[in-house]
Amino acid sequence: MFRDHELIVRTDGHVRYLRLGAGAQRKAAVAALGVAGVWLTGTAALIGWQAWTSHQTRDMEQRAVAVAQAEVRVAAERRSAEQIASDVETRQKQLESLFKSHFGDDPEAAAALAEEPAPATAQPASAEADVQPVAAVIDPSERLKSTGARQQKLVSAMTDAAARRTARAESALAAVGLRPTARLAQGGPFLPWRTAKQDAPGDPDLKRLATTLMRMEQVESLLVAVPSGSPADGMQITSGFGTRYDPFNGARAIHAGIDFRGPHGSPIRAAAPGRVSFVGQKSGYGNVVEVDHGHGLLTRYAHLAGFNAQVGDEVQSGQAIARMGSTGRSTGTHLHFEVRVNGEAVNPRRFLEANANVLEIKADARERVLGRVSAS
Repeated sequence: MFRDHELIVRTDGHVRYLRLGAGAQRKAAVAALGVAGVWLTGTAALIGWQAWTSHQTRDMEQRAVAVAQAEVRVAAERRSAEQIASDVETRQKQLESLFKSHFGDDPEAAAALAEEPAPATAQPASAEADVQPVAAVIDPSERLKSTGARQQKLVSAMTDAAARRTARAESALAAVGLRPTARLAQGGPFLPWRTAKQDAPGDPDLKRLATTLMRMEQVESLLVAVPSGSPADGMQITSGFGTRYDPFNGARAIHAGIDFRGPHGSPIRAAAPGRVSFVGQKSGYGNVVEVDHGHGLLTRYAHLAGFNAQVGDEVQSGQAIARMGSTGRSTGTHLHFEVRVNGEAVNPRRFLEANANVLEIKADARERVLGRVSAS
């Protein structure tokens, strides 16, 4: 490919001979090829670098999109979990408020809640985390676990306190000869809340608490309805409950109540809270007021001179409902006072002469029952 060449160059009448040897040609060709190779190598390297950087840029963009999507999901889950935790803590505060309103003065129940588990605190996120916004999210599971433990403790304390109060009220009722039914009076049509497949078994502790609270309210309401208040001033008994000689014909007869002597027109008071169910006259009784106290308890006030209440009135213990007189089959001014349980007359003395412990338990239950009624 490379041979010696001679070049003749003529300039202004002068002729010169230039010789181009094969070696020089080879050197020039090698130099040109080297330059071309270097250029091609550089161009290929530049194209490769651009392709690699473009790939890296796309990868970074994809990672940024993935991180942004993850942050959105985690933020949504965090808001949902925080809402659940907030709802649980709100329910906890409501339970604590309910506990204080019902059992705040119960030393044993209060002592059971003296040491509550401390709520969990979130750990700060590490500065070396790959994705700081995701790592910085606080997991509220510890808050939920702590609050759940507090609620479980509160439910147990409320159940125990309600059981103690129920037993205390039942002992007071037994002292005056009343025995509440063991089965709660409940009923109504069955309206399912959810389908059978969706319905999951409830928390047995919460069911036990609900049953105990309903039993407590039933027993305490019955205790409050016990007619232990004085129906008349003075309380001078002129005739007791049971058999006696009739004051008009001298024959033996049943006296269904107690007679109290007093001044004409003196106030007659309700022996327990209730609703006035009858105002008028009855044969042999003269003017009569009857008060329904619920739970099958009724008090009757007879031989009255006048009325201070009308049917439907809600009356409190000690409230004046009538005035003492001598109407009906009566030999003089007095009050005939009856207590009836499910329609049957019983001796009122066992209620009126209840011991101090029974009256103390009743007063305590009355404050709680009236507190629940006013709160509702």
